[in-house]
Amino acid sequence: MNSLIVVASKSHGNTRRIAEAMAETLDARVVTPDEVYDAEIDAADLIGWGSGIYWMSFAPELRRRVQRLDARGRGRAFVFSTSGLPETPLRRYSRALVESLAGRGFTVADDVFACRGLDTMGPLALIGGVNKGAPTTNDLAAAQAFARRVRES
Repeated sequence: MNSLIVVASKSHGNTRRIAEAMAETLDARVVTPDEVYDAEIDAADLIGWGSGIYWMSFAPELRRRVQRLDARGRGRAFVFSTSGLPETPLRRYSRALVESLAGRGFTVADDVFACRGLDTMGPLALIGGVNKGAPTTNDLAAAQAFARRVRES
């Protein structure tokens, strides 16, 4: 299976660590949204799309990369993220990315992987951030288990 992980990880490398754990399980290449070509996306059987969450949204460069894709039949995809706080019922940011991927022809996994990550955005920097030490080794193991489930489904 030809797998790929597209990740935007900016502040502390939280999401990159999750992406690398998943890539190890999937034997996948990890790339940024600016490093991946359409041909590579089209050739992949399974692609993970993820980023940290910034003000309740996926990274703009990840969203723009998905939006630049033509709508056509593609392989399978899954979504993952790290964030300081959990997704709220009022703002389902993961659903927007899932719908965007489906609109470009991906068959998207029903489940989304999300875990906490060190967050020092805005006023949180004044107190040294929240979720120090995250993602944890348990989070990395959960990411690998999620990747196995997606691969096998």
